[in-house]
Amino acid sequence: MPLSIFGFQALWSPVFIISSIFVITLYFFITIKKRHLFQGNEPLSIKEASAFVIAIVLLYVVKGSPADLLGHILFSVHMAQMALLLMLVPPLLIAGIPVWIWKPLIENRFINPMFRFFTKPLLALIVFSGLFSIYHIPLIFDFIKQNEWYHILFTLLLFISSIFLWWPIMNKLQGEHQVHGLSKIGYIIGSAILITPACALIIFANQPMYATYTSGDAWLKAMELCVPSSKLAGLTLSGPELFSSMSTIEDQRLGGVIMKIIQEIIYGVLLAMVFFQWYRSEQENADEITNNALLERQAFAANK
Repeated sequence: MPLSIFGFQALWSPVFIISSIFVITLYFFITIKKRHLFQGNEPLSIKEASAFVIAIVLLYVVKGSPADLLGHILFSVHMAQMALLLMLVPPLLIAGIPVWIWKPLIENRFINPMFRFFTKPLLALIVFSGLFSIYHIPLIFDFIKQNEWYHILFTLLLFISSIFLWWPIMNKLQGEHQVHGLSKIGYIIGSAILITPACALIIFANQPMYATYTSGDAWLKAMELCVPSSKLAGLTLSGPELFSSMSTIEDQRLGGVIMKIIQEIIYGVLLAMVFFQWYRSEQENADEITNNALLERQAFAANK
């Protein structure tokens, strides 16, 4: 059965398109026309602009394009959405917004205490991994997927926690929590390890875990998140099996695999970047490192 039966609004989310265009326009207006209003402002770089635009386009693809509708039909698509939303969009946003805009934003007296607390590296790892795992507990997942406001709030909470997760390794602000050098590799690997149990449970489950992809009534209720209820009322639908020949358990297992594959690709690229940055820094500062090591050795010998 074609997805077109749900209509243009459900497929393409025109309000989301307009909102995305507005956000990109506002970004260039602030960073180019109004940057003089910010202390320490600098010209917008192509790298920053590209990262921000890609982040917003990806955000639309994940939450506004037909992929969002398909994510309510196929669990595998839902997991691909979550992987891109939580593991690719946040670092692009952090890199795309200039430091001189981040600085006054997070130094706001209402935002700063919470931001500084939740971007502590270890806490950021635990909070994000915990929320991700809690979200995919069947009882909680089905409850959230069938309530529009809970779905919006929990998705927003997950997204904010993912920004906190990426902040220590992506931000370049002096005085902010940062992970440097090879510690970044440990941080990234730690993040990958902490969400692996949730993915493993999904992949190795012996039966479908989520009612919103198996029960007709629960599925139709979840579909109201992206399809107007008046439109659904005019359709005769029994469940997601009408749109896919794949069994529910195969779809579920594929979802867990897709999440891990996307995560590993993103983390692998990031690990390679971190390693080469560290290696380049070591090569550029080889003489200084050697001299410091000799001085430490001489000081140690003198104190013996």
